[in-house]
Amino acid sequence: MQLHRADVVDGAIAILDQYGLADLTMRRLASSLQVQPGALYWHFPNKQALLGAVADRILAPMEDPVAAEEWSGQITELAHRLRDCLLAYRDGAELVSSTYASRLTTSKGRERLASAAIRAGMPRHEAELAAFTLLYYVLGQTVDEQSRMQMDSAGALADETPIDETPDATARFDFGLQLFVAGVRHLLGSRVR
Repeated sequence: MQLHRADVVDGAIAILDQYGLADLTMRRLASSLQVQPGALYWHFPNKQALLGAVADRILAPMEDPVAAEEWSGQITELAHRLRDCLLAYRDGAELVSSTYASRLTTSKGRERLASAAIRAGMPRHEAELAAFTLLYYVLGQTVDEQSRMQMDSAGALADETPIDETPDATARFDFGLQLFVAGVRHLLGSRVR
């Protein structure tokens, strides 16, 4: 059977979900695909490039159409979609965060956030900064959420360790997202005066 690039990404995602990012090694991946490790390098020059392709697969739903018509609804919808993409895979937020830092993943999700900010009336350079700000908020919030879920499932969190006063992670996420949208509105409103 011939090994294809998509097979390698599928295998990497299976290992990510089962063992986590720390145990996603080229040796383990090659073993699970029943090939020699060198066969993986035919498709990816290094592990970082493979992780970039895995991140692109995780983020693929960011390219789906957006239902909201108004900029604030688009930003909210895209931010929730990004969070959902990250939560769909074990260590998804950590993996995507590392590939964003190394610029090895697609920037389409960030570009869509920037486009929504432009529709709100922001100049492109500010819309780009706003998109990065929101991206880093979603990544950071979701890394924390996934870490806490894993620590809790391993019994590493004491029962008396409060996450905060709001036990619902989505409600905490929404609060920060509302602050972001309100900040954009305030910034744009202050320029009209």
